[in-house]
Amino acid sequence: MYAMQYEIDLPDGYDIEHRVATRGHRTDAFPGLGLKAYLVRDNHYAPFYLWTDTAGMSRFLWGGGGFDGIVQDFGRPPVRHWTGARCLAGPARATAPEFATKRVRPLPADSAAIERELEELARQSQNPAVHTTALAIDPHRWEVVRFTLWTTDPTEDTDVRYRVLHLSQPNLDQLN
Repeated sequence: MYAMQYEIDLPDGYDIEHRVATRGHRTDAFPGLGLKAYLVRDNHYAPFYLWTDTAGMSRFLWGGGGFDGIVQDFGRPPVRHWTGARCLAGPARATAPEFATKRVRPLPADSAAIERELEELARQSQNPAVHTTALAIDPHRWEVVRFTLWTTDPTEDTDVRYRVLHLSQPNLDQLN
């Protein structure tokens, strides 16, 4: 599993909801995509992806699979990516998520740090409002990111909170 996200500062008055409503379906069957959450906060568009393999991610980014539309309309934003550690289904997996959170933290150097993060992920996955939660690691910066989709407004302490405009999940069952 691979996680990926880019963020775009939207021009004043830009109707991102219309863009997602008319284009979001294009990733509903995208090969290699576990899920794409079309996210917004304030005046930012920040989709978050979980890929089942790098071939799908590569095709999307530079193989004519969709990112070219972003580049054409907004320029080429930097793309963050992380190696996936685990993805867990929550009790609300059958309900469309309305919110998402992302928490990024430095990963301590001790050998048990990832295990502690995975234990916390497992606890969070039991929350009745969780659709999906995932943990991924950036080994360049030694950071850990926890991304969670929620069916109700979350109360957890988090770095960033988003609204979900659309969720594509063609290979959600292949994420682990």
